[in-house]
Formats: sequence, C-alpha cells, structure tokens
Amino acid sequence: MDHLRKRRDFLAAAKAERAGATSFLMQGRDRGDAGTVRVGFTVTKKTGNSVVRNRIRRRLREAVRRVLPDAGRAGFDYVLVAREAALRTPFETLVQEIERSVRKVHTPKVPGARKSPSKTSASKTSASKASAFKTGAQPDAPKPNAPHDARETDGRPEHPASTGGAGAAAGAPTPPSDDIKPTPADGGLPA
Repeated sequence: MDHLRKRRDFLAAAKAERAGATSFLMQGRDRGDAGTVRVGFTVTKKTGNSVVRNRIRRRLREAVRRVLPDAGRAGFDYVLVAREAALRTPFETLVQEIERSVRKVHTPKVPGARKSPSKTSASKTSASKASAFKTGAQPDAPKPNAPHDARETDGRPEHPASTGGAGAAAGAPTPPSDDIKPTPADGGLPA
C-alpha cells in the first residue's frame, strides 16, 4: 500500500466517488490500472493545531492499515478527508466506518439516482420562470389574499370562505343557505 503524495492525485480523487462517515469523507478513484492500492490523508487546520492533526492522521493511518489490505481494490486511490470527530470516535468504530465507506465507494451507482437536481432540470425551471416573467404570470407564486387551504379550480378560488363555512372572513357577507339557521350568537332568533 503506497501513499499519495502529488497534488494532482488528490485533485483527481476529489472528482471521483465519495462516501461520508462521521469521522471522515472518503474519496475513491479507479486509476484504470492494476497497480497497488494508494491512500492519502487530508487533515485541515480547521480540525485543530498540529498536535491534534497529527493524532488524527496517525489514527486514520492505523485504521486504514487494518482495512484496506483486505477491502481495497488494486488500481484504486483512496483519500480520507478527516473531520474533528475522528479524534473522539472509538477506534473500532473508526475501523467499521472505513469498511463501510470502502464498500460504498465500490458499489455501482444507479444512473439518475442523485438527490440534487441536475443542471438540465435546473435550466428548464429557470427557463420556465423567465418565460412566465415575460408574460407577467407567476406560476409558483401564491394568489394574493388567498388563505392557505385555498384551491383554484377553473380560475376561481374554492375555499371555505366562498361557501360561508367556518373559514369565512370577518365582515364578509354569507350567502343564504337552507341548512344555515340563525343562532342567538349571530343576532338571529333563538332556535
């Protein structure tokens, strides 16, 4: 198992598959050859001073030494980007996280299963908003003065206020209805 030393190798791994864990982020890149497994560590100054960074690096290096000879694949580069939790996580948990991350990096990805929207759908959305802006329509904007439970059917709002129900606005006239009987609270005749 070799160590990554050149910046271009770290940058190439940053564009490859990722697997997140509590203590680190693992990046795995298939180099396309049958060479040995290479591993690199990134521990930034955000995690602490040099003493803390070196302790984190030593813990990660030992955990990787236990996992990658068996779980790592030939021709792969692995980069572990450390987080602060790497110092406090129990060592056996750290080893388990590395095993899980290696498996996740090696599992084939299903096309179209990304959680974030793709650039094409984002551009379609912005294009539809731009065309709506030109016409003066706002498709996603709520109707002014419409209650939250209002629905629009055939261009007319339909909500409890239009039927004189409990959601009627204060001071709005209620349409006459056979099933509504005046009560003393309404100022009508007692029942």
